[in-house]
Amino acid sequence: MPELADIFRRYGRQYREKYADGILPSHLRAMRDIENCRTESMGGHLYRCDNHACGHYVYSYHSCKNRHCPKCQNDQAEIWLNKQQDKLLPVQHFLVTATLPAELRSLARSNQKTVYNILFKTSAEAILKLARDPRFIGGEIGMTGVLHTWDKTCGYHPHVHYLVPAGGLSPDHSEWRAARSNNFLIRVELISAIFKAKFRDELKKTGLFNLVPAEVWQKNWVVHCEPVGSGREAAIYLARYVFRVAIANNRIVSIDDDCITFRCLDAKTGKWYLKTRPALDFIHRFLQHVLPKSFQKVRYYGLFAHTNRNLLEVARYILGAPLPSPEPAKTENAHPQLCCPKCNGALRLVEKIPRPGRGPPHSATSRSLPYYC
Repeated sequence: MPELADIFRRYGRQYREKYADGILPSHLRAMRDIENCRTESMGGHLYRCDNHACGHYVYSYHSCKNRHCPKCQNDQAEIWLNKQQDKLLPVQHFLVTATLPAELRSLARSNQKTVYNILFKTSAEAILKLARDPRFIGGEIGMTGVLHTWDKTCGYHPHVHYLVPAGGLSPDHSEWRAARSNNFLIRVELISAIFKAKFRDELKKTGLFNLVPAEVWQKNWVVHCEPVGSGREAAIYLARYVFRVAIANNRIVSIDDDCITFRCLDAKTGKWYLKTRPALDFIHRFLQHVLPKSFQKVRYYGLFAHTNRNLLEVARYILGAPLPSPEPAKTENAHPQLCCPKCNGALRLVEKIPRPGRGPPHSATSRSLPYYC
């Protein structure tokens, strides 16, 4: 099956030449890393089977570790998810989603770091402000926010998901104040109005405000809020967005006639269908979801902010929540034994291959990952 790296290797040079003056450094870096991931250009290790009757060579090349590479994010999602379990409190949770209006998407795509930061700041402040209102909770809530920029077709659709427990600490930190019901947290139309006003005020501080059409400030902005039970399933849902890229390799079906065919999920029917786009358009669709260097796509607010760990512990104590599970101790030699793909014998390290690495000799087999017993 074709992979994203194959598309970049085949059409990346053409894309870079066509859009040479407008490609962001982060996009160039992502393309280069994905093209080279787990190839000889990354360096790696050469192993040889200890079975003298076999003597098979196996090359294991390093991964690029770029957060936009579809090959490099699977293990990280599980680690992040385990850490989030300690933030879940024994109460009902809600998933609140704040979406950037369609009229602002072009501005956001060209000014990602500025607009994404404003999107996070203003939507979070709107929710926290209303949560402190006695009409709703009257206390300090906790929020885990995750930026998500794509839709089911890999189109550009920036929005932030917040996982929020249904309640918060009172101002004097002496009691837990629960939401009014398991089906209601805060009125979304009020969040929307405050979110829009704060976003407008923050944008005025930049040089971008005059680029926004006036009708954006007249329409209702979309904010959605739904109960999600204990929050565990919602945390799993968010973990996919934290470490999943805009399109996974298993969704790419074919590369034919300079076009890419890939699978898309219909949000209304829940059924998969095929979509075909020109190769350069497909690359553009993917790259618009590449984030600026060092940009934090997961942020914590209120009780979950790193500076409020003591308040989170107070909340856990009041609610009778169990203590966070300790992190497992790191042990030496924790990696499984590498095994030969031909005879299942043990593999022995022959040499380390520096970057740039050399290709394997005729008698060796090149693989992106070694075999495990």
